[in-house]
Amino acid sequence: MRIFVALDIDDAIRRRIARFLDGVREFAPDARWVRSESLHVTLKFIGERSEADVDKIKGALAEISAEAFEIAFRGHGFFPSMRSPRVFWIGSEGGAKLTALAAKVDETLARLDIPKEEHAFSAHVTLARGGGGRSGSPRGREKLGFQRLQEKLTALPVPEFGTMTAREFFLYQSQLGRGGSKYTKLAKFALH
Repeated sequence: MRIFVALDIDDAIRRRIARFLDGVREFAPDARWVRSESLHVTLKFIGERSEADVDKIKGALAEISAEAFEIAFRGHGFFPSMRSPRVFWIGSEGGAKLTALAAKVDETLARLDIPKEEHAFSAHVTLARGGGGRSGSPRGREKLGFQRLQEKLTALPVPEFGTMTAREFFLYQSQLGRGGSKYTKLAKFALH
């Protein structure tokens, strides 16, 4: 079972992001766009695990104690950079409490022999992944796929999608399919 740990997004913010996507999707038609119902803030991608491992992971995550916090969704960007874009994202700002939660999740799961993150945590909501263009190399296709979108975004004001209080986080299952990944919540963990 392919799993990850993430925060869900309030419906009002999800609707604002969906409207934004409706307005920009046409500028990167080859990109693989995330469906609005699948938007989330990943705290930790775990990968393929057995059902027995999933039960241990649920138990470990239930032991995490962390405070609820405000998280704002604004702005956008590209990973790894504007010059070689592979992922289009919206920024998520949750301050020290969000960073601490991601660190607690990483530390807790490391005790179950799940490798720790190699890169610093960067809160975001993935909107699209690079698609094919007509260029020869994969990198060239991704750049071509996002080039028109990047041009259009420079003419728009920085979007503000709203602020919510994160009161829980989830263990999700990811099932890959033809129309993109489908995410199912397996367990909920409260933030106090």
